[in-house]
Amino acid sequence: MATRRKPTTPPTANGKPAPLTTTMPSSSIVNPSSNRRSPFLPTRLEAQLISIYPLTLLLGSIFSTLSPSTRSAPYSAASQSHPPEFAPSYFAQKKNVFNVYFVKKGWFWTTLAFSIFLVFNSGMGKGLSVRRIRALLRYASMTMWWVVVTQWFFGPPLIDRGFRFTGGQCELLRDANAREEMSETREYFTAAACKAVGGTWKGGHDISGHVFLLILGSALLWFEFLPALTHAEGLRDGRRILLGDGKVASVAVEKEEVTDKEASRETTGGVKFAIGVAALMWWMLLMTAAYFHTWFEKFTGLLVAFVGLWSVYFLPRGMPGLRAVLGMPGV
Repeated sequence: MATRRKPTTPPTANGKPAPLTTTMPSSSIVNPSSNRRSPFLPTRLEAQLISIYPLTLLLGSIFSTLSPSTRSAPYSAASQSHPPEFAPSYFAQKKNVFNVYFVKKGWFWTTLAFSIFLVFNSGMGKGLSVRRIRALLRYASMTMWWVVVTQWFFGPPLIDRGFRFTGGQCELLRDANAREEMSETREYFTAAACKAVGGTWKGGHDISGHVFLLILGSALLWFEFLPALTHAEGLRDGRRILLGDGKVASVAVEKEEVTDKEASRETTGGVKFAIGVAALMWWMLLMTAAYFHTWFEKFTGLLVAFVGLWSVYFLPRGMPGLRAVLGMPGV
């Protein structure tokens, strides 16, 4: 049975081994050089993957503009959706089964898919390996960003703080008296509290939480299991990192000496389920782009998600100290 060998570190021009950083295994450093291409930029494969998200939002927005049934259906700016009785599609209804049990519980599905991949992927090593610990730290960092943006940030989350900062407020619309005395009505500081008392959260810029969640969750899964695919399928993987001596080097996915059968298990051990979750997230992102929120609300959801992704998966490449803690997928 054929085996895969670990790549060796090539010598420098003077014949001596290339200087390495203590935060990276020597078998993963390939061709250290003075190439100044920024480590913070994605590889070609990563750029193609990332570009799917803005293209999906653009495609959905174009469809909502050109589709006669969607264009003619009434739209509520307060709820960021079409009223149920006028919804142009099943997926345009907020109570569709995928929205209720998948999107609204999106981080649960992200966590489940990540956990299965982490446990069953043999490329992570045996037991509680360094790779698994660092993968858990990356997941914890992404989870913290999700909490800060959508759940809690020393009080209301960033989405609600941004809404209030841009002039939004809670308007109580439960009865006529509340509407007549709106100026004296108590304002609630979070969207959840507003809706709990029968109010409407309106007037400010509402970052699309659905777009943020679906992009953040699916991209987390893609970045984590992509090295398993590059390992087994030979896909391009030329990530750049900044070494401790200031040079920029290329990093390959570190390969254990495994048989073809074991390498095949790496692509099936948890990866298939993660791909299924990521694919369904993409479909619901397309449906969100087509039927919910304005163009700018979707764009800001994309932007806030990319901030978290860049901080966890790209920033460490140019910061050896941070890379020593969070590591890199596949290395």
